[in-house]
Amino acid sequence: MRVRQLTAAAAALLLAAGLGGCSDGPVRGPSPAPASADPTATTGDVRPADRGAVRDGGTLHWALDGVPATLNVYQRGASADSALLAHALYPSLFRPDEHGRLVPDPDYLAGAESTPPGQQPQVVTYRLNPHAVWNDGTPLSAADLTAQRAALSGLDPAYRGGPAAGYDAIDSVTQGADPHEVKVTFRRPCAEWRALFGPLYPAAETATPEAFNRALAGTGHLSAGPYALTRYDADGGRVTVERNPLWWGDVPKTDRIDFLAAPPERRLDALDQGRLDVVPLTAAVDRAEPPASPVPPSSSPSPAPPSGTPGAVGAPADPSADPPAGAPEAAASALRRAESLPGVTVHRAAAASLTQLTLNAGHGPLGDPALRRAVGRAVDRRAVAEAALGPLGLPGAPLGSHLLAADQEGYRDDSPAIGPEDAAQLLDAAGWKLPNGGTRTKDGKELVLTLLIPAGSATARRTADALVIGLGEFGIAVNPRTAPADTFVQDQLADGEYDLALFSWPVGASPAAEQRAAYAKPRPDADGALDHGRNYGRSGTEEIDRLFDRAAAELDPAARLDLLQEADVRIWQLGHSVPLYQRPELVGVRTGVTGAGAFGFGWPRFQDVGWSR
Repeated sequence: MRVRQLTAAAAALLLAAGLGGCSDGPVRGPSPAPASADPTATTGDVRPADRGAVRDGGTLHWALDGVPATLNVYQRGASADSALLAHALYPSLFRPDEHGRLVPDPDYLAGAESTPPGQQPQVVTYRLNPHAVWNDGTPLSAADLTAQRAALSGLDPAYRGGPAAGYDAIDSVTQGADPHEVKVTFRRPCAEWRALFGPLYPAAETATPEAFNRALAGTGHLSAGPYALTRYDADGGRVTVERNPLWWGDVPKTDRIDFLAAPPERRLDALDQGRLDVVPLTAAVDRAEPPASPVPPSSSPSPAPPSGTPGAVGAPADPSADPPAGAPEAAASALRRAESLPGVTVHRAAAASLTQLTLNAGHGPLGDPALRRAVGRAVDRRAVAEAALGPLGLPGAPLGSHLLAADQEGYRDDSPAIGPEDAAQLLDAAGWKLPNGGTRTKDGKELVLTLLIPAGSATARRTADALVIGLGEFGIAVNPRTAPADTFVQDQLADGEYDLALFSWPVGASPAAEQRAAYAKPRPDADGALDHGRNYGRSGTEEIDRLFDRAAAELDPAARLDLLQEADVRIWQLGHSVPLYQRPELVGVRTGVTGAGAFGFGWPRFQDVGWSR
């Protein structure tokens, strides 16, 4: 999806792998199990659902950040909770497996086939499940795909959701040989076509700008999932779904799921008191408040890793203030409490989000690509990953790719492309000399870099501490500076008054579309000023842009991965940013609940979630 700047709401949309596609422009998006290059490893930590061992009936209580303003994930007011609820209520023709690969969902799709590479135009033929119906009995059809394409193609500015990548590549949507066959013809090849129509909304909600622009909230709307919406209480903080009586697939095991708004700081209490059964705990642990103390604030780096998008809520008002010195201890205490709660298991996974250190080429000495490469080589990625993830009980596995997580197909550590192993030699060659101890200098100026961090996170604090120590060993002084998380993107990253910045960028099954915006070459706008879009490193090349575009249009999977790997090599050589680790995901699940946990790349199969016998 395209918007000018990334917001906290956009974070939500980006953690769904199915929101990407093929595009000739940027898309929305700048989030464990062991990060391993082993393609058989999985990112999720979910107690598998053996349907035979799950009893029928009962109610499940699932924590939300809040009742979302809309269930339409393509609208600007959407959140992570919008995406979660959409998985229970709306079709997605494909769904990600545990490695982020999109596979057909047989509840909605009997089959799908694209014309082979080299054959033009590209036509994708979908065979919709003939049993799939909206909850008024109307079958899913070409009309639904046609309306969604019109709403998201960007051709009509009256649709206020903003175009989503891939829909702008579609030339036409037509019915095929029968009402269950749909043919989608593309005006240019679209390699990531499987990411389209997930979620799919009924034509009644998308066919006109007026219908699409209305917030999809409250009851009375068509849906086609294993559950139907029966309560939508924004004031009371509750969304209730119950078994869809027209559901054609496996009967949902649970009669009802109550999604309850629960602020992170109250979630451990709610778990302890038995009021919640499935509870995301990452923010509850990471942003735990230390007890009041007379100890003055620490001068060491402040916290806040990224969550799907840079920033989150609950930050201090003063953007230059460090968090209390007890933040890491408070996080450790919160984790110990979560692990000790009776009848609760803490599931851990690598989220579908890559934490990276971005080097700002538009500010200070990092305009020199030789210095950027030297700083990138000086980062001890393993030490940073261990400092960030070890206290959460996760392996400190560093990442070597800007575009793929370590257990995705095609992952390769491309960090050697940055240059020789000896960072000191690179710094010397860039003209920054190290006196007898202290900080490197060039032309009488010391190499002192600011590090921007969204406030409030113990994990980011540990990350920043490790960066300060590691870079300091090479004579690079780093001064961390925190910023309120809720304005981190629009007021801090966008303004560019920093040298280094720490945040996460989502990763999914459509890297050519999802990641392009982060690395697209800044271009002059209508006034002649350089427009960086969502490239917060503010460096890029025509070659990198072409590699992304070619990958987005390459229908041969092996050739597409080759192009993505080549783009990653060029990004390393540019010194744009340093991938560090996958963002952690912690979820507390009550004993006896199956089919729930930390999903990593995947999402819940709600009809399988329930209580064991």
